[in-house]
Amino acid sequence: MTARPIAVVGASAAGLAAAETLRRSGWRGPLTLIGEEPHLPYDRPPLSKQLLHGAWEPEKLRLRTEEQLAPLDLDLRLGTRATGLDVATRTLTLDGTERLACAGIVIATGVAARTLPGADRLTGVHTLRTLDDALALRDRLVGGTRQLVIVGNGVLGCEAAAVARELGHEVTVVGIEETPMAAAVGTDVGTLLAEEHRARGVRLVTGAVDGFDTTPADPADGPGPQVTAVRLAGGGTPGSRLPADTVLVAIGSRPAVDWLTDPALDTTDGLRCDAYCAAAPGIYAAGDVARWDHPAHGRPLRFEHRMNATEQGMAAARNLLAELAADGSTGTEDGTPAQERRPFAPVPYFWSDQYDLKIQAYGLTAGADRVETPVRDRAGRRILALYGREGRAVGVLAAGLPPRQIRALRAVVADPLPWEEARERIAAATAAG
Repeated sequence: MTARPIAVVGASAAGLAAAETLRRSGWRGPLTLIGEEPHLPYDRPPLSKQLLHGAWEPEKLRLRTEEQLAPLDLDLRLGTRATGLDVATRTLTLDGTERLACAGIVIATGVAARTLPGADRLTGVHTLRTLDDALALRDRLVGGTRQLVIVGNGVLGCEAAAVARELGHEVTVVGIEETPMAAAVGTDVGTLLAEEHRARGVRLVTGAVDGFDTTPADPADGPGPQVTAVRLAGGGTPGSRLPADTVLVAIGSRPAVDWLTDPALDTTDGLRCDAYCAAAPGIYAAGDVARWDHPAHGRPLRFEHRMNATEQGMAAARNLLAELAADGSTGTEDGTPAQERRPFAPVPYFWSDQYDLKIQAYGLTAGADRVETPVRDRAGRRILALYGREGRAVGVLAAGLPPRQIRALRAVVADPLPWEEARERIAAATAAG
C-alpha cells in the first residue's frame, strides 16, 4: 500500500516554511509541494522595491535553490493548480482532473490581486502580485520617462510610487482615501508619508476611478488598446482625467480561496481556522489566506505580512503532525514523533521601505479606535504611534527611531495592555533611547 502524502498547496514563503518544518519535525512520508506559478518559491516583498527598481534580479528573490530543496525529497509540482478539495476524504483535485488523496494538507495559497473592470485587456495596465507581474511592469518602466498613474494609495501603491520616482518617472497616485495608507496606519502617519511623497514630486489625487481612455491597439506595444488616461468619477470636473501611458492597479487583494468550494469550509475573508490553524480535521492553513482565532486578541484575524507567513507555516505544519500522530490517521509507520498542538499567537510585524524612510510596526495598526502619536517630528522624519482598541493597546508603529527603541516597543503590545499602562511603557522606552 502506497503511503498517502502530506500536501502543501502553495509554493510560497508560508508553504515552503511548512514543508521544511514537516521534514524537520520528523515526517518521513511522501511530501508534495504544489505551486500554481512555474517558479521556485521566492520572496514577495522585494517585488515592489528592489526587483522593480532593477537593483535585484529574479534569482536573488529565490528562497531556496534546487540544490537546497533536494534534501526535502519533495514531489514538487510547479505550474500546477489546485482546483478542488474534498474535505471528508482529504482529496485534492489538481488542474481539474488529477486526484491526490492525502494524509494531511496545509493550504498556503496566499492572495490574488484585485483589479478594475476591463483593465486586463489593456496594454500598459498592470497589477503587482507575482514575479511575472513585477518583471512586466519593470520592463515597462525601462527606456524612457513614463507617465505612471498608480490606482490605490495603500502600502503597495506607495512603495511602487517611491521606486518609480527614484527611476525618474512622472508619478500620480490616486486613492479613495485622502491620506495615503490611512486605513492601515492612521492619519498622522499617513500625513507624514504624504508629505514625503509630495516632497519627492509625487502627485497625490483623491477620487474613485471610473475607467480608462485608450487608443487603438498597436501590435508593437501589446495585444490590447493602449491606455492613455485614467478617468475619475465626476464627469467633466477639473482633473477628472489623469494622463497615463502606464497604470498600476494596487487596490488590494482577495484571498485565493475560489477553488475551495466544499461547504465544510468557511471561506469568508480567507480560510477560517481555529487557534491551531486548523480549518477541518487534517486540513490547516497558513499565510495570507488564513483567518484564524488569535488567542491574545480574542477574534479571528488575517495578516498579509511576510513574517507571519513563515511563522504560521511552521506552526500549521507542527500542529498538523501533532494531530496525525495523536489520531493515528497517517496510515504509515513513518516514525513521526508525538507532540502537542499549540495555539498560534504571534506578535504581528510588518515593515515598509519608501525612499530612505523605513516604517516598522508591531501588533495591530488597522481597525484601531484610538491612535496617539507621542513622537511626531516631521522635520526630523521621526514618528511613533500607539494604536488602541476597546481600551487596550494593540499596536505600535515607528519610523526614524533608533533600532534599540523600536525593538523595545514589541514588548508593549505582545499582549494587549490597558491603554494607560501601555502609554507609560512607551514613554519609558522612548526616554531610555
